[in-house]
Amino acid sequence: MADTATEEFWRTVEPIENNFKPDALPTLFLKDPAAWDERYAFPISETVLAIPLWISLDRNMWANILVAKTPGLINRHYHPHPVFAYTLSGKWGYLEHDWTAEKGDFVYEPPGSSHTLVSHDCGEPMRTLFILTGPLIWLDEDGATVGHYDVHDFVREARAHYDKNGVGADHVETLFR
Repeated sequence: MADTATEEFWRTVEPIENNFKPDALPTLFLKDPAAWDERYAFPISETVLAIPLWISLDRNMWANILVAKTPGLINRHYHPHPVFAYTLSGKWGYLEHDWTAEKGDFVYEPPGSSHTLVSHDCGEPMRTLFILTGPLIWLDEDGATVGHYDVHDFVREARAHYDKNGVGADHVETLFR
């Protein structure tokens, strides 16, 4: 239940007793996942880390916080499905666009979007919540496909990182919904 209310008008309202359908998965609650705990962040590139938050294998979707402690780069890629981003700290953008996202900025990437993600040196780490659907298609400097990265790659890399640093490879399963 929410923190015990003292003066809120709703303090006498009773919670729903059976608030989950019989086959529903439990709510996933992560306390301040953007707080820096390097054990939960694994490399997506040489300069950018990912903190997994939520994973749906059957929908090929995941949510993560990307972190770059210094200027960072994620290679050119194409999204055949939508991507949503919300900036928590720092600055980032795409070489292909004329804007820079800062704390509080929201970005919607439509299907068919290709870009090169970069984080800026601004005195604080870049931390951005990304919700991805479908694969990232890796591109070369001419825009030709050279590979892909999907939810299964994301899970494999998270498991390997968690196994190696003592969190335990099975931690990733706690994020499946």
